[in-house]
Amino acid sequence: MQLKPGMAAEYRRRHDEIWPELATLLTGAGISDYHIFLDPESGALFATLKLAADNRRDTLPDHPVMRRWWDHMADIMEVEPGNRPREWPLEPMFHLA
Repeated sequence: MQLKPGMAAEYRRRHDEIWPELATLLTGAGISDYHIFLDPESGALFATLKLAADNRRDTLPDHPVMRRWWDHMADIMEVEPGNRPREWPLEPMFHLA
């Protein structure tokens, strides 16, 4: 994901105040151990999370709470039409188990 310039403090503040109904929605969809990292030079955001085997992550974009969160965040991030954050996959380059 991509943060707009100068928005790191606001992004952190909004996530420090994450809505309880959003946190419940994410965990209820089978998401846990969710981390978001920022590269302060580029504004790139990198997220990692664990998904339960029976997760329902694919249902989140249609949920009203998720859409409201996207609307809430749209002014500080690059977004797609509908305010979904712009995302792109990263290519795995190395793994040490």
